[in-house]
Amino acid sequence: MKYRYCDMHCDTLTAEGNLQATFERHKAGGCYLQCFAAFLFQPDGSLYRRALSAFDKFDGWCKEYGLNRVGRFSDLKENAVNAVLTVEEGAAIEGDLKKLDEFYARGVRMMTLTWNFANRLGYSNLSDYTGADALPNAREGARGLTEFGVFVVEHMKELHMIVDVSHGSDALVRDVKEVLHDTPFVASHSDAASVFDCPRNLRDEEIRTIAESGGVIGLNFCADFLSEDKSKEGQRAAALAHAKAILNAGGEDVLALGSDFDGIPENAFLRSPADVPQLLADFEKAFGARVTEKIAKDNFLRVFRTVCG
Repeated sequence: MKYRYCDMHCDTLTAEGNLQATFERHKAGGCYLQCFAAFLFQPDGSLYRRALSAFDKFDGWCKEYGLNRVGRFSDLKENAVNAVLTVEEGAAIEGDLKKLDEFYARGVRMMTLTWNFANRLGYSNLSDYTGADALPNAREGARGLTEFGVFVVEHMKELHMIVDVSHGSDALVRDVKEVLHDTPFVASHSDAASVFDCPRNLRDEEIRTIAESGGVIGLNFCADFLSEDKSKEGQRAAALAHAKAILNAGGEDVLALGSDFDGIPENAFLRSPADVPQLLADFEKAFGARVTEKIAKDNFLRVFRTVCG
């Protein structure tokens, strides 16, 4: 069976050089919807201004490449590559809720609260990082949302913008659930710590917390988060193992796709959007067509419709 799919996260919009996710490869792989993140890490300068520049670039791409820009569920078109604008790094609003309003007006429908560093909104799963040897212990003592972060999450709910907790600390995930109550939230590009334990991967507790909200987790294709085995077959087996672990912890409504293309080194199995059908074929063999359709497309679209309208 051929599936069309939604990808909750790529860094293509702000990437440089040779791209993993080109529009030709999106079409070849059957991409139905791509979330394009304005990834905003930079050591100095204004993240807010860089965000606006990325939004301008997104506007241009939609016109140049015929992407169907989507702000709500009714905007989706069947015979198109649908495009959703997102932000990766909540520090870009620079402590100002009016800037969050501006982001929404520009089309942003999802925002990752933190990247690898603590910010005014909350703490990341690497907030205690002091060197490579500290990574395994980065979870210990991790803190969650700040007081301002609570205001941001509440305002995102009012705006109908999806809250993304990928990169967030364990405590941040719990805090977001408490603030949002029954509103779904997501981890747009994360894997399972039970399969490969690194700070960027979610523990079963966090998977269940997201699932209980009605939210979803986008399976991240980053080889460094999937397995120590970087061979094609090793990565293929690991992707399936992470999918099984997330489904076992959170149920069939929680898993989606979040490639992180153009923000990760090349994966020997999943090199570009054109390779996604191979992954979905493996899912169909393991989980059946009905569950694979949920993973590929339906689970994320349910959250998008619920939150964004």
